Amino acid sequence: MKIGYARVSTTGQTLDAQIAALTAAGCERIFKEQRSGKSSAERIELQAALAYVRDGDALLVTRLDRLARSVLDLHQIVQQLNRKSVDLVVLLQAIDTTTPAGRLTFSLLGAIAEFERELICERAAEGRARAKQKGVKFGRKPMEVDWASIQSDILAGTQSKAAVAQQHGISRATLYRLLDC
Repeated sequence: MKIGYARVSTTGQTLDAQIAALTAAGCERIFKEQRSGKSSAERIELQAALAYVRDGDALLVTRLDRLARSVLDLHQIVQQLNRKSVDLVVLLQAIDTTTPAGRLTFSLLGAIAEFERELICERAAEGRARAKQKGVKFGRKPMEVDWASIQSDILAGTQSKAAVAQQHGISRATLYRLLDC
């Protein structure tokens, strides 16, 4: 049985092209998700696909980087597939791990995918550092809360705490957190 796995990293991307390719390759079931490829342990659908495949099945992906971004992660997945006697087929890169040439290609492309991921992380870190040097602030903006007004509204007792929170543009949880301080 051919089992497909399709993944995109962000919600702005679409799975359509991968699903079409996996369907054309004869996949009877396709697992899909929109998550980062950094760690396979965090990808629920990948774990479901790995649990679903059985002896003699083939797990198909369109490209190797859809499966994982590190060589270690890729090898762990392939070892798991090997223990279950499941083949890995990467459609667009013509990789089939049942052959020595396929295993070599798999290892080389996995190393390249990991290198690419590290370059992306380095560039992102450099961009954040440059932005910080220019004075860009990261994270949530601090809340400006009129604490005296909130206290007087609470002490007046004319409105519920939920209504006071809504009136001041804060959540009930934030109101309760402020009251506990």
